[in-house]
Amino acid sequence: MTNPEILLANPRGFCAGVERAIEIVERALERFGAPIYVRHEVVHNRHVVDGLRARGAIFVEELDEIPDGATVIFSAHGVPLSVQREAARRKLRVFDATCPLVTKVHMEVTRMHAQEREIVMIGHGHHPEVEGTMGQIDSGIHLVENEADAAALRPAHPERLSYVTQTTLSVDDAADIVATLRARFPAITGPKKDDICYATQNRQDAVKHLAEQADIVFVVGSKNSSNSNRLCEVAKLRGLPAHLVDDSGDIDPTWLVNKQKIGVTAGASAPEALITEVIHHLQTLTAATVRELDGVPETTVFPLPKGLQEGA
Repeated sequence: MTNPEILLANPRGFCAGVERAIEIVERALERFGAPIYVRHEVVHNRHVVDGLRARGAIFVEELDEIPDGATVIFSAHGVPLSVQREAARRKLRVFDATCPLVTKVHMEVTRMHAQEREIVMIGHGHHPEVEGTMGQIDSGIHLVENEADAAALRPAHPERLSYVTQTTLSVDDAADIVATLRARFPAITGPKKDDICYATQNRQDAVKHLAEQADIVFVVGSKNSSNSNRLCEVAKLRGLPAHLVDDSGDIDPTWLVNKQKIGVTAGASAPEALITEVIHHLQTLTAATVRELDGVPETTVFPLPKGLQEGA
């Protein structure tokens, strides 16, 4: 029997929004020194957060945990308007690490609301991105998490209904929910450009390609990472065993018995160093070779806030 083969999905791991958010925290620490406060985990990866915490970042859930006049960074997931107003009232120095693609959704919600439209937010309740997006307006927005919610929705003005989506949803699930809404509310309108971000789409497409060849899939990512969980779901829906692992310590060797094609990918908040560590561990367990699959190249780069750019 030939040695097993590790199939490496492409693209995988960090996206432009995550890279920007992490660099914002790193630059703030360099420029202003510790402590730097971060509202919510800047990205959903345990290793990234622990690394920044070791350098002097303090992660909090609410602004009342931050002393007056301190420096605070808003996470990549975005915050409600109430948080922005409270930070201004408290005279906190703010750097906003909200992903620009999430900010796009915030602007859509604000525009739709100004047009006196009711809004459907398609996303996962209690996820910070959804809380931030719904918190851009004070009324007239409904959370829809699944097709059952869409089927039960009772808007006050169905003729003036619009929808937006969380950027890290399953592409296929979101399409099903939108189809249900369109069937019930033919006048519903959506964003001009899909809200699900390019990185989420590309990584889900890469897993679909990976699943055509693999016997098992490992997704490197933390349990609270929405996009990482969606990658696992995509693989499972194609009949494959799929495991979300924070690092190599989460891998059970029994999962690899009789597996010849071992698929590996990573969520958008998982650093390449973790992916490399998982691959090396899998090679130790199986003596597998590694082959990287073809994929869509990603060249997107988002600028840093002006106060943290070089020469600022």
